[in-house]
Amino acid sequence: MPTEDHQPKTRGRRARPQRSASAISQLPWQSLKMPYRPTEPVSDDQLEQIHLASLKILEQIGIDVLLPQARDIMQRHGADVDGMRVRFAPELILSMIETVPAEFTLHARNPAHNLTIGGNHVAFGSVASAPNTQCSDFGRRAGNHADYQTFLKLIQQLNIVHFTAGYPVEPVDLHASVRHLHCLRDCAVLTDKVFHCYSLGAERNLDALEIVRIARGISEEQLSQEPSIFTVINSNSPLKLDEPMLQGIIEMSSRNQPIVLTPFTLSGAMAPVSLAGALAQQNAEALAGIAFSQMVNPGAPAVYGGFTSNVDMKSGAPAFGTPEYLLAAQISGQLARKYQIPFRSSNVNAANSIDAQAGYESTMALWGAISGGVNLLMHGAGWMEGGLSASFEKMVLDADLLQMMASYMNGLTINEAELALEAIADVGPGGHFFGTSHTMERYESAFYSPIISDWRNFENWEAAGRPQAWQKANSVYKSLVDTYEAPAMDIATREALDAFVAKRVEAGGVATDF
Repeated sequence: MPTEDHQPKTRGRRARPQRSASAISQLPWQSLKMPYRPTEPVSDDQLEQIHLASLKILEQIGIDVLLPQARDIMQRHGADVDGMRVRFAPELILSMIETVPAEFTLHARNPAHNLTIGGNHVAFGSVASAPNTQCSDFGRRAGNHADYQTFLKLIQQLNIVHFTAGYPVEPVDLHASVRHLHCLRDCAVLTDKVFHCYSLGAERNLDALEIVRIARGISEEQLSQEPSIFTVINSNSPLKLDEPMLQGIIEMSSRNQPIVLTPFTLSGAMAPVSLAGALAQQNAEALAGIAFSQMVNPGAPAVYGGFTSNVDMKSGAPAFGTPEYLLAAQISGQLARKYQIPFRSSNVNAANSIDAQAGYESTMALWGAISGGVNLLMHGAGWMEGGLSASFEKMVLDADLLQMMASYMNGLTINEAELALEAIADVGPGGHFFGTSHTMERYESAFYSPIISDWRNFENWEAAGRPQAWQKANSVYKSLVDTYEAPAMDIATREALDAFVAKRVEAGGVATDF
């Protein structure tokens, strides 16, 4: 599993698959960079049209801002406030977003797992926020604490999953008043990677900041200098920012922790049915929220989130992995680069089971993100059923997809040795290359080695009982969990962390309506 000896791979060097104690082949931990130009479906003129439409929305229509404190901050910076409706002059928005850093570092408990966000850096995260767990052994069931912890163990074990994107599954057996305390403590103890906190009111943010500070063993001052946790801020589309999200921006941005401003704009439902209109609305909402983060603290890190897709117009259900989703992801990347702000996208699908639909929709969504220039990939592994389920088996299958993308991004080397002219001359017409020294020298690292494919021909597959991909993924996830070892944590740090959580739980956590 990851060690501090694992260094980022340079372009053209293929990482050798590792064999862990569980005999599962996976690539080593590596920092990824996208070496190819992003796909840009619209011209500069067309992109400018979307941009100008977004500014017109903010200036003429405005957005509803439900938190009085946030409206006061916006008004002090020159916004026009009329009740809950806030309108922004174009020059105000553009001047505010200029201070967003184009690149920043997210610091993990294990420094070897620090992440650079922005530029051409790419980081893959887990599924997040699913209310249900899905697996072949027990079917579909409500999320619970034990399943939540199992997902965290898989996240730690899978080198290609760089961060925990939220609660992989919602542990509804923990009361909402203290759930965040137990869950974030688990993130800090069961993994040593970067993790996320939910912005559901100021208190939860403050608890999250203290948990990550204790886990890293740093001071308040160092935490403010080293972004160590992030939160996703969803606008309430269309054109509304609610109180918990705004409180999240205030608490996180004021302490220099990243916010990922992500409108959830489903074309035909919470946004215009035309993709251009949906993107204009997405862009307006994203710019307003990011601008507000800079009003709170100029220079605070922020990420532009794109999550525009369409709905099934017969049922109203969200659709993912569609051509519209792919286009929206690529164009969202264009918009983020226009503003020089890091870009978030997602690997998502609407399949109810691990089948061909799950595979092709995830591949389409992931390709839209990668080709769109994604920096922060949410829901990279494990998402099912339009986000209603997290799947152990799908996490393993998605890890394979992510590893394929990593191998693709590592590119190829072109030099005299790799052009293999001597090997071609030795073999000559009609021969084969299986036993040549050129092949044998590259035997282990020549090609990508999938996690789940042990059966390379029909006869071996048939002899093994004709297993399906989900069955192999089931055995892999169980093997990973069985061989899991918690990352080391200083005893004093663990005691301080447990003491803080216990104290807050005893005090009742946060007030809820439940």
